[in-house]
Order: sequence, then structure tokens, then C-alpha cells
Amino acid sequence: MIGIDIALALCGVVALLAVVRIARGPDRGTRVVGAEMLTVTVIAIVALGGVRTGSTSTFDIVLVATMVAFLATVSFARALTGGDR
Repeated sequence: MIGIDIALALCGVVALLAVVRIARGPDRGTRVVGAEMLTVTVIAIVALGGVRTGSTSTFDIVLVATMVAFLATVSFARALTGGDR
């Protein structure tokens, strides 16, 4: 359990740094990278919370959130390139 607690604390630090990156990003691309980092970190926090509590239903939530995050990444990339392929 100590390892999970350390991982949760580190994920909290990474989430804070991602928020700073979103707030201070000089351009849209940097803000998108910060948002993606924040999304992945939140998913990791949910997964670690599921491991810590022993709940199996959180892994379904993590799976759906990961698929949504992938689609968001694709749409952000499409928006940044102006829809070009």
C-alpha cells in the first residue's frame, strides 16, 4: 500500500504541473499537451484508487475514460492542424 500511496502523491504533483502548463502555455499546442497530460494523470489516479480499494468496477471506468481520451487526442490534433490530413 505504501507504493500506491507514493504513486498517488506523484500523480498529484504531475497533475499540478499539468495545470501550470495549461495556464502558462505560450501557444495552443502546449496547452493541448498539458490537457492530455492532465487527462492521463487523472485516469492513473482513478486506476490507482481502484487498486488501493480493491474495487473492480473502477477498471471499467478507466477503460472507458482511456478510449474517450484517445478520441479527444485525435480531435485536438485535427483542430490544431486545421482539419488537414
